Amino acid sequence: MRYNIFVLTHIALAIAVFTVNILSTLLALAIFILGFLYVLKTKNKNNEVLIVCAYITGAEVFIRATDGAFLYEFAKYGIIFFMTIGIFYSSFSKNIFPYVLYLLLLLPALLYTTTNFILTDSDRKIISFTISGPVCLGVCAIYCYQRSISLNRLYDVLLALGLPIISLTTYLILFNPSVRDVVTGTDSSGALSGGFGPNQVSTVVGLGIFVFLSRIILVSKSKLEIVVNTILVSVMVFRGIVTFSRGGMLAAAIISAVLLYKVFKITGAAARFKILLIVLSASVLLLGIWSYSVLQTKGLIANRYAGQDAAGRQKASKFTGREELAETELSIFYENPILGCGVSRSIKIRESRTGINAASHNELTRLLAEHGFLGILILFILFTTPVVLSLNNKQHFFLYSFLLFWLLTINHAAMRIAAPAFVYALALLQVSINTKPNQIQ
Repeated sequence: MRYNIFVLTHIALAIAVFTVNILSTLLALAIFILGFLYVLKTKNKNNEVLIVCAYITGAEVFIRATDGAFLYEFAKYGIIFFMTIGIFYSSFSKNIFPYVLYLLLLLPALLYTTTNFILTDSDRKIISFTISGPVCLGVCAIYCYQRSISLNRLYDVLLALGLPIISLTTYLILFNPSVRDVVTGTDSSGALSGGFGPNQVSTVVGLGIFVFLSRIILVSKSKLEIVVNTILVSVMVFRGIVTFSRGGMLAAAIISAVLLYKVFKITGAAARFKILLIVLSASVLLLGIWSYSVLQTKGLIANRYAGQDAAGRQKASKFTGREELAETELSIFYENPILGCGVSRSIKIRESRTGINAASHNELTRLLAEHGFLGILILFILFTTPVVLSLNNKQHFFLYSFLLFWLLTINHAAMRIAAPAFVYALALLQVSINTKPNQIQ
């Protein structure tokens, strides 16, 4: 019953914000004030900081889409703030050297940009936009690294992440209830993503799909809860598909499949039968949702996923021009292989060469272009550290799903939102079914 109240409250929240837009700003402020009081009162004894940061992560796109952000990067800065409080109350692992080194490796390119170029206010904002995501990841990683957490508490964290995504999904429906009436082509559409960036909306809705699917598999205690979660997943799949932004949906499919595989491996025969039943049911449901999506978009969504335009012709670019951005960043790396061109400088170099004024969609090639060889070291740390931890973290069956979400997301949406940074850090937690909260190794 309590769970259903949470769900209904977040549906009502979206309706209220849609009706009275100023409530979005009040919501953003309330999250920070109430979150601060919550952590202050509990002194972070049971990782309350993770609950607050998860909620901020899930709410970021909803608040941005409804013009409630009092600061554009409020989510990343807010998460850094709360994680720092968590570190103050609960310390950190003595083995955090990889992520201290990671943060130090970000500095040379930042110092190069800030000391060698005359910067305007606009330049400083772009630098802040570019570096805030990597810094947010580093601070989150320092807090989460080898921190013991119970599996049930991790479920709580994921629920806090998922609930605001219910509000976002509801808002998408209210913003444009009729998909058929607004579809005109195969490009991703702001009209179908709440007037906000389809890429970010698709990413977060995909994360919501994963959260509530995991609850169907692992947490739902009653038939009513299974039905509620199935409805949530179904609606999110449909609204995610019709954003016409493929990245978030493909990521959701991959990380969900990995979770199912990991759970299947560690469970007994009865549980495996249940998982197979879920997979079969989900496949039938997904086929129905896809068919309905094709019908509602007059077949255009099928063209989109096939890389075709509205007339069915193959597009010259299957990745909406992102490969050109990546190619310029690789060429910048070849020219500046040691220290790179400096934080955010790839944008200006690309504009001077191609006339394209756009930030990177790919964090991997951006790190190479702007940080040079140090970018390779950064990626090495980020890839290998969670994998090494996984060798002694067998009960953390979410680990590879979290890591893959980060990797897949930064390949198509860079670190424009806080989600990849926060979810990556969750892969570093030491998870067990029975554990004392907040221990660190």
